[in-house]
Amino acid sequence: MPRPVASLIISTYKNVEFLNAVIKSVFRQTDRRVEIIISEDGECEHTKEFVSELRSPLPLRHLTQPDVGWRKNKALNRAILASTTDYLIFIDGDCMLHPRFIEFHLKFASDKSILAGKRVKLDPHTSALLLNDQLVVSQMNAYLLKNFTSLKRQKAKFIEEGIFINPRGPFAFIPAIRAMHQLKGCNMSFSKKAIYSINGFDEDYINPAIGEDIDLTWRFKMAGFRIKSLRNLAVQYHLHHKECWTEQVINHDLMLRKQKSGSVICSNGLIKTSLGNNCCQE
Repeated sequence: MPRPVASLIISTYKNVEFLNAVIKSVFRQTDRRVEIIISEDGECEHTKEFVSELRSPLPLRHLTQPDVGWRKNKALNRAILASTTDYLIFIDGDCMLHPRFIEFHLKFASDKSILAGKRVKLDPHTSALLLNDQLVVSQMNAYLLKNFTSLKRQKAKFIEEGIFINPRGPFAFIPAIRAMHQLKGCNMSFSKKAIYSINGFDEDYINPAIGEDIDLTWRFKMAGFRIKSLRNLAVQYHLHHKECWTEQVINHDLMLRKQKSGSVICSNGLIKTSLGNNCCQE
């Protein structure tokens, strides 16, 4: 295999069935010039056993940390520190990839841009078809278009985000006009130089949502980076599962306090500093 030019960081927590499906979709990529870093916010024995038995054609590392509550940002910072390349692609362990997902993240990679995509949130039935290999990601365009109405009834969400549009085809103008204004932690990429310029993920966030992507959005923008959309190019298929959280008030209030401080560089990030703002530690 060619030398990796990017690190694919996969966030996971206990769900080996989903992780297996996601990694299989990685192995089927048109561009596989990546190292895989499985970033586990915990120490699940089933995950450890799965990884130990995995025969990966790509360089692969598995990082764990004590399971003492939601600390995804800490796990992500540890993955960045462990990476051996200058470019980082972030996905979640419940999002299967279109075969050209990595190709487009690498094609548009830049030190000055933060790449952002979205995902279709699948219904239980379609998720089961993918997990059981009764449906493969290369068939998803036809499947989603044919079953669009019924999938809506089955509570699938953001179905339009699951349609891959060939940038050399007659509808190539569509991705070009579908902007992104906010990052999604499950589908984003940027240079190591960019994330170090804001000192990584802020580990003050100890609850899901906002801290892993929305917080990055405003800090990247204030630091002078622009967000470039990969909607309908770097396509993901989010496997259905019960949501484990709904409350975002704590993180939202914390972010507002941090924004008022005016600093894009977090103190509790890749490098721990003593420059934190007291207002943000309440």
